[in-house]
Amino acid sequence: MITHLSQGGDAVRIRVQNTFGETPLTVDAATVAHSDGKDAATEGRPRAVTFDGRRRVVVPPGGEVWSDTTGLRTAAQDDVAVSLSVSGTVAPGRHDTAFRTNYLTPPGSGDHTADPAGTAYTETTGSTLLVSAVDVRNPRLRGSLVAYGSSVVDGTGSTNCGPDCSRPGANLRWTDVLARRITSELPPTRQFAVANAGIGGTTSAATCPGIGEPVRGLDAAARLERDVLSLHGVTGVLYYYGTNDLPAGCDAAQIEASYREVFRRLRAAGIKVYVTPITPRPGYTDQHNRDRHAVGTFVSKWNSCGGTCDGILPFDQVLEDPVRPNSIHPPYDTGDGVHANIAGQQALADIVSLPMLAASARR
Repeated sequence: MITHLSQGGDAVRIRVQNTFGETPLTVDAATVAHSDGKDAATEGRPRAVTFDGRRRVVVPPGGEVWSDTTGLRTAAQDDVAVSLSVSGTVAPGRHDTAFRTNYLTPPGSGDHTADPAGTAYTETTGSTLLVSAVDVRNPRLRGSLVAYGSSVVDGTGSTNCGPDCSRPGANLRWTDVLARRITSELPPTRQFAVANAGIGGTTSAATCPGIGEPVRGLDAAARLERDVLSLHGVTGVLYYYGTNDLPAGCDAAQIEASYREVFRRLRAAGIKVYVTPITPRPGYTDQHNRDRHAVGTFVSKWNSCGGTCDGILPFDQVLEDPVRPNSIHPPYDTGDGVHANIAGQQALADIVSLPMLAASARR
């Protein structure tokens, strides 16, 4: 599994997940290595990863396990390859839309985690399997920012460069662009990592009657502990939710109530919260748009969600079509009326105030 790092350090650790598994997941061996992100080969010999000092680990159904720290010097924007050898029958949890190619060996082909050539990895997938997080050790960093939301956070549209054009693996999500802005524009004393915790199709509120079965139970509050609070060094959250709540049948009051609950839990943990009003989409009904604007008024109140958050990300203004304000500006539209293309992803990243984010720095 290839992971793109927003910041570098002198060591890494990985999190292996069996979140949705119904049987134990046995990892017999794991390694981590530098990668050029283009194929299964590694740059240099892979380094063994251990779990409480052992190569083998069993992850229980519904569980996740962090590895020990493995010495591996990395830089910002590096790619690393995490290789796992698993035994038995596995129904792997996956990040379905990884927007990059990952590499697999055929079932029964043995342990190739230490193979730098990668020639045994003859199968590919567009998903990320089993690996749910990669940490870097860097005491100079002032914290981590987690982008939290649905498909526009997840990266839908970030490979869209126009008709018949696609650029998977180019790391052009707005969160990727924001991470590069941080490394190039903020001083060394104000550097942050950026983590992407987007899951397409999810909602902020749990109570929307039209939530589909694949994402039921993955609302913002339900997954907050696993996907934000249990990560290391989180100092700020970029909250981009609500676009799916409206067509799923939630009104402004339900959405705002879910915001308040999540914001309260984050701020109680000492995490600052930065929020965008709900962005436009042409499929909304008149009532959807009334609710959308009501939520926007709540978010914008005192530039702090009426005192319940710490700042505003004006993504609605970036994506709004000046001629048809309930639609996406055509130069930023993938064509589905919902998601930002590569140019739109860049525009979203560019509008984020880095001085505002720097205020979340760990003292």
